[in-house]
Amino acid sequence: MDLDLDEGTREFQREVREFLAANVPAEPLPSMDTEAGFEAHRAWERTLAEARLSVVSWPREFGGRDASLLEWVLFEQEYYAAGAPGRVSQNGIFLLAPTLFEHGTPEQLERIMPRMARGDDIWAQAWSEPEAGSDLAGIRSTARRTEGGWVLSGQKTWSSRAAFADRAFGLFRSDPAAERHRGLTYLMFPLDADGVTVRPIPQLDGEPGFAEIFLDDVFVPDSDVIGAPNEGWRVAMSTSSNERGLSLRSPGRFSATAQRLIDLWTERGDTGTAARDAVVDAWLGSEAYRLHTFGTVTRLDEGGKLGAESSITKVFWSELDIAMHETALDLLGPEAEQASRWTDGYLFSLSGPIYAGTNEIQRNIIAERLLGLPRGSNR
Repeated sequence: MDLDLDEGTREFQREVREFLAANVPAEPLPSMDTEAGFEAHRAWERTLAEARLSVVSWPREFGGRDASLLEWVLFEQEYYAAGAPGRVSQNGIFLLAPTLFEHGTPEQLERIMPRMARGDDIWAQAWSEPEAGSDLAGIRSTARRTEGGWVLSGQKTWSSRAAFADRAFGLFRSDPAAERHRGLTYLMFPLDADGVTVRPIPQLDGEPGFAEIFLDDVFVPDSDVIGAPNEGWRVAMSTSSNERGLSLRSPGRFSATAQRLIDLWTERGDTGTAARDAVVDAWLGSEAYRLHTFGTVTRLDEGGKLGAESSITKVFWSELDIAMHETALDLLGPEAEQASRWTDGYLFSLSGPIYAGTNEIQRNIIAERLLGLPRGSNR
């Protein structure tokens, strides 16, 4: 693609940079995995929304700017470079929103999107189950047809943001007699509904970044079905492609981390050729991912779609994240214990090969769907 930006795009980039310079909190917000931190991050989402910068690529009628995908990538680049707060709304704006834009009804868009853009509703994922994590087709939670809607029953686990979120989205088995990838319905539901119990799951730091969700005959109206009943697998694949391939882990995140790593290496002085080479590899990886994303933007602008190749992207960025943080900890040596930003980032990076579908499952997808190898040949 042509990386020479036109004046309108450069002006947008300047506006974003100036807004962030003036508005990013001087001190980091409390952890979003605490009740106080969650609300502080919700308030930040509203600050972004007031400037129409919370969802720049969305249509204006829903709180966006009709920004191009290129402008969105540049926004993300500026956002991470400025050290702006993490997006507590990411499940909604990066995963659910693209799904609704592709499969939702006009009524759903009008009802859900403005509240999502303002942070009025923060969304949790309700996909994984105790015996169905990366094997999403193995879910057992059910959706039973009733007058005017559905009755949900079952258990979801490892539901990110669910401890303090307002609503959730996920798949439910609506036709138990159907094949594994059929008879599934994609539904949304409020986390304060009758019959919903949310049980936080403490992480290593004691904070509840995830939760279990128990559903006991929870009524959901037909208006909260995304796509057609029993066609949930097809709908869900558009969500998972976004999670793995473009929106959830934009290149700006890794470019900013690589720059911090270069700064750390410079501060430490001569640390040997192995450390130097690891820092260079980190920069090369972040730059490769940035350029790959520009290529993806070009393909999508020309009418293409995200597909199974997003599994390659997911494996790449998750392993890059770990490698960059391990290099930083090697540079810090015994001082790493006091460098909370790097150690916290390292602990979080370890989850990358697990969420959004484990890398083992992604390699199966790459082998079978992209390389055409027989099932099980990559094991």
